[in-house]
Amino acid sequence: MIIFRYLVREVLTTTAAVCAVLMLVVVSSRFIKYLADAAAGKLDPGVLFAIIGYRLPDFLELVIPLAFFLSILLAYGQLYVGSEMTVLRACGMSEKTLVGYTLVIAVVVSALVGWLSISVGPTGLAKAEEIFNAQKRRGEIEGLSPGRFYSLRGGRGVTYAETISQEGRMGNVFLAQADENGADNRGLVIVVAREGFSRQSETTGENYLVLQNGQRIQGIPGQPDFQITDFAEYGQRLEPVKPWELRAESEAMLTGQLLESDDPEHRAAVQWRFSLPVLVIVVALMAVPLSKTNPRQGRYVKILPAILLYVAYLLSLNAARGAVEEGRLPLWPGLWWVHGVFLLVALLLMAISTGWRPWRRRLPRAEPA
Repeated sequence: MIIFRYLVREVLTTTAAVCAVLMLVVVSSRFIKYLADAAAGKLDPGVLFAIIGYRLPDFLELVIPLAFFLSILLAYGQLYVGSEMTVLRACGMSEKTLVGYTLVIAVVVSALVGWLSISVGPTGLAKAEEIFNAQKRRGEIEGLSPGRFYSLRGGRGVTYAETISQEGRMGNVFLAQADENGADNRGLVIVVAREGFSRQSETTGENYLVLQNGQRIQGIPGQPDFQITDFAEYGQRLEPVKPWELRAESEAMLTGQLLESDDPEHRAAVQWRFSLPVLVIVVALMAVPLSKTNPRQGRYVKILPAILLYVAYLLSLNAARGAVEEGRLPLWPGLWWVHGVFLLVALLLMAISTGWRPWRRRLPRAEPA
């Protein structure tokens, strides 16, 4: 038990450290993307941390298996480099015992990943999707800040407001956009107004930018034939904001709902969620023989090929999921054949690490003359 506790401490400590580093990278990249959307007025800055918080389980269910795989390689590799594994073998710990200890740890990690992928992750994604849907219902004006230019209508227009009150009323508004009805769509429309606000149509539900007490200037740059119109009220339809969409609706559906559906896309999503815990077990079996290194080589010598093997495993699962969703692969074996293939790879690696060399044929000894 002392050896088991020692291995558990080494593996789990390394897993936590690697997971923290990977999560920092993933969360930072996502936060920067959402921050850019908020700066462009697509997202309310107040919901950024809520979105990241709801998506943390979704990130963890993919990061933890990789972190656990790397931790076994690093922890056991250090034991080989420091000759500690040699001492443990001299004390009677066999390869099977090491695999057994590793599987016990892998089962615990697999249960955690399964809880995240089957229960917590979809719930968090559903909450994040609710926030995104609420943001989609916002008009383009709700995300504006005073004193800044913002792009509107897919980049075909730009708006500016000198002041914006807490009620959302804008002061000294400037709006410029291409005139779709002009000659060769090269016309330019410039609108300046003292006040502006957003209004939603009661019949169509579309959002409009309503400007009051201003001028509308229409014409083609470089030509003198400009049309200037004074108005008391002017309305401009706004495009709905679409900041983010899930890969499919199945991402945010609860696992129970997916199990009740016969849709191939939903069935593939169920298999993906149950595949992640199985992935942990299989990569743990692959990591044990891959961690075996010569003390002279160092513990990082097999990191690159191991990562390539892990990436091939994950990409194969993703490709199989896409094939099931599109109907090019039956629901059975679905994604499970991928696990079978890489389980055979793990068993082959373990057999080779114990000295099995089927490609080496023993040459017959020459008889003395």
